Amino acid sequence: MRFPRLRQTTAILVALLTATTLYGQDTRPSAAPTSRPVPATAYVLMTTSLGDILLELDGKKAPITVANFLSYTDKGFYDGTIFHRVMGTFMIQGGGFTAGMTKKPIDPTIKNEWRNGLKNNRGTISMARLGGQPDSASSQFFINVVDNASLDRPQADGAAYAVFGRVVAGMDTVDKIRVVDVGLKKGHKKAPIVTVVIEKVRQVSDADARKLIKAAKKPPTSRPE
Repeated sequence: MRFPRLRQTTAILVALLTATTLYGQDTRPSAAPTSRPVPATAYVLMTTSLGDILLELDGKKAPITVANFLSYTDKGFYDGTIFHRVMGTFMIQGGGFTAGMTKKPIDPTIKNEWRNGLKNNRGTISMARLGGQPDSASSQFFINVVDNASLDRPQADGAAYAVFGRVVAGMDTVDKIRVVDVGLKKGHKKAPIVTVVIEKVRQVSDADARKLIKAAKKPPTSRPE
């Protein structure tokens, strides 16, 4: 009798993820975000109030989504936004609101690249979207904190959730965020009681990314080198 309960729990989590996209996303027609050349692999450093997160974006499998994310990054759109939705056994979501829970104006929505073969496993980054509207993602994203196979399967609207990259350094930061205390804040459920700010998001070179990955794997030391 465990399976019906598991299906019910999964349905609730997906519903909550879909519900939060209602804040900050709109229903404008899908459009390509930019003519900016999309690299096969791009690295983005996200500096938060709880630490850094280094993202490796897959421009080969998710070119539209990566171009969209880099466009927002280039404009500094994410600077000063927050993780407004935290579900400790599901995902952490951000990219749409300022610290005062004010919705930011967004660019046109993009095509949902959910058929690209990437899976919503722990540590991957995906696009949030409106339920019932597969091509409604714009600025909001979420990082999976567990393997979420249910998000790889088509929902009631016939589409799943598009993964476009993964965390390659800073999962300790993600885990710090996922366990913060949450509650109701200005009508938003599961909002961190103490605001988790995305202070800065910047693309970094491959060389700098390798240094950050190496540093993250280095054992801690009690003295400077």
